[in-house]
Amino acid sequence: MSQEREPLYIQIQNHFKQLISTKQLAPDDRIPTEKELIDQFQVSRITVANALADLANEGWIYRIPGRGSYVKGIPESYIKNARGAVISEVHAGHAPKIGLIFPSIEDFFAIQMVRGIQSALKDSKYSLIVMFTYNSKELEKEAIRELRSSVDGLIIFPVDAEVYNEEIIALKMQNYPFVLLDRHLPGVETNVVLSDPLQGSILAVEHLWNQGHRNIAICSDTPMPTVTVEERIQGYNEALKQQGALINPALILTDFSMHEAPYKEDYALYRFIKNKMATAYIALNCRLGVHIWSVARKTGLRVPEDVSIITFDNPSPMLEEFSTFTFIDQNEEQMGFEAASRLLNILENPDNGPKYSKIILQPELVVNCTTGPVPS
Repeated sequence: MSQEREPLYIQIQNHFKQLISTKQLAPDDRIPTEKELIDQFQVSRITVANALADLANEGWIYRIPGRGSYVKGIPESYIKNARGAVISEVHAGHAPKIGLIFPSIEDFFAIQMVRGIQSALKDSKYSLIVMFTYNSKELEKEAIRELRSSVDGLIIFPVDAEVYNEEIIALKMQNYPFVLLDRHLPGVETNVVLSDPLQGSILAVEHLWNQGHRNIAICSDTPMPTVTVEERIQGYNEALKQQGALINPALILTDFSMHEAPYKEDYALYRFIKNKMATAYIALNCRLGVHIWSVARKTGLRVPEDVSIITFDNPSPMLEEFSTFTFIDQNEEQMGFEAASRLLNILENPDNGPKYSKIILQPELVVNCTTGPVPS
């Protein structure tokens, strides 16, 4: 693979690694601003953001919010393994690559999914390049445009937006090899691997119903009518209908944000929980589940004695306090593995043409300590 095909954000990283390694930049020297780097390298904002984020994560620079980025020095791990690292980088520059476009890695769900992708690729000839979109459709478009010419195929975890990203549609129209991960585009045939969104909500409702709960709220901090939210709420509605229950729109909560002051009396979710409008909550993501747990504790309610909580995905086994959540396991590691395996199959059999497959994994309910019988 020619140097021109190497992603621009890696070229920017290598530029600063070279300057720091040769002591042309010294510790605590200031790195140019993002705007200056955009002008200098003639690249997009997401390219600069990814380059600086990786440099910070690897220990080359440090960042001070509101002030900028500064040289930290040559990482100790780089010094110890300098020869091997240089050889690895040279080889990687000429090796076939697969791009992963991902919202962010902030929780165990994301870590497990990336782990599955790496597992599928470990014995292949492909290396993995990751770019983050931070759940922005505009950044997702930029990432697709940035990577498509420098990698052999893409795995895309799409931003959950109201309308489709036209760059993904363009990939399909041009028969570019890609696989969607966790989210599909209704009405558009593509290669996709996801967990059954309706079944997850059905499992959650059935468990709580069997515990005696009848006022079960389902919560999303995304007010947009996105595909993911709509399908999970559809599963919730179907599960209640199976129990012969009426749908109470007041128990479908989407009109709040976790960024608001969560412990003030005028915070919608705080009022709802404090007034015991529901005896159980289904959170559509694990961060929201922890948020509901925290608000409930602030109102004086005990979990699960006074209120039960189920989250989609495990809040994190790395955080002991939150490792006791009852959650919907979407088999995210398997999801990542299947997506990467499907893309490898496409790349290794290019003459087979665009035969699309939709792989749907079945979620599982993992019962721990945040759910219990309805309070008497």
